[in-house]
Amino acid sequence: MSTSRIALLNTPGPGVDPALLGALARAAAAFARLDQASQHHPLLPALLHRARLDAVRRQAAVDGQLIDPWHLAALIEGLRPRRMAGARSLAEAGAVFEAGRAALVLHRWLTAPDAEEESEVLLALAVLQNGATTGVSLLDAAASAWRWLEQGGARAPLRAALLRHWMGTGLLRAPLPLTGAAALRAEVEWDLARWIPVFLHAIAEEAEDFLSLLSDLDRGWSDARRAVAGRRRHSRTPAAVDLMAAVPLLSATSLARALGISIKSAFTILAALVEDGVVVEVTGRTARRLFGLRGLAPLAAVVAPPRRPVPGRGPGRPRTMPAGAEGAPPPIEPFEPIPRAALDYSDLKAALLQTEAAMRRTASTLDQLAQDGWARRPSTGN
Repeated sequence: MSTSRIALLNTPGPGVDPALLGALARAAAAFARLDQASQHHPLLPALLHRARLDAVRRQAAVDGQLIDPWHLAALIEGLRPRRMAGARSLAEAGAVFEAGRAALVLHRWLTAPDAEEESEVLLALAVLQNGATTGVSLLDAAASAWRWLEQGGARAPLRAALLRHWMGTGLLRAPLPLTGAAALRAEVEWDLARWIPVFLHAIAEEAEDFLSLLSDLDRGWSDARRAVAGRRRHSRTPAAVDLMAAVPLLSATSLARALGISIKSAFTILAALVEDGVVVEVTGRTARRLFGLRGLAPLAAVVAPPRRPVPGRGPGRPRTMPAGAEGAPPPIEPFEPIPRAALDYSDLKAALLQTEAAMRRTASTLDQLAQDGWARRPSTGN
């Protein structure tokens, strides 16, 4: 990184670009709000799980792969690519298959990199920690991220390193996946002075979206738990609601495995929740039916593979960020904690461990299918 470019970040007073100051103010405010809201929140594990799915979706898009987080959730729950509606050709079905595999690899980088990947993450983290110092953590991270990429570093280890860096510098107290994926769109200028504000706006937008997601989770989960209050003491229905708040889509098989009950009992619980209006079925299938918590579940069509890019656009290229975003954000409003009833969240950790195990099984299955040449074989059945 050139000395003149570092000087740009250290120039005091009128010499500082207003766009840079606006982006920095927005990012700092978004980080502070998200950290305050998520710290010690009982739904933090659920937020982390859903936020990682969304981060994977954003990262895959700029890397040239289109996959919706609901599609990924359906894939984790056992809907094999050949069984998913919406693929209009063998080539498109193969693209969906590869997108699913790529998304699971991106998720692994964020959550549990293998030994070789871990060494790359540590290298990227060292660059973030030892980069040029401006005295401002967000600016230092942005400049160091640019330097890592400029020198040929890969995106995946940088994204994983950013999670650790935010925690190491005290900007966040939870490994929320704020990686600035939108800053790597094809049309973004690669000059440091212009790129840093784009990166800061990108991580700010992610933080704002995750804060909104946390609010939705809190409201949806609290409403669902109140709806099933008063059940007998040994009922597994409240635990089922906990699990469905944590993961976007759930089958009776996964629910049975997580709660240690029979598949028939799990389906009985889900059917009763559907009848009570707490849960909705999102697939309309006769086998491997998937369910989601009302208010937190997608429409049925969303679990189908995403549509192909619009002609004329590069594969997976997102839309341009709206103009005018470079202005300073409004003053920070006082934060009021979300009112929350006293609920029992004891089953959540075990439920998410089951989900992580399901992701590992799905990744292994997709890898095996790829080795067997799945994408070259015609689709059979639906």
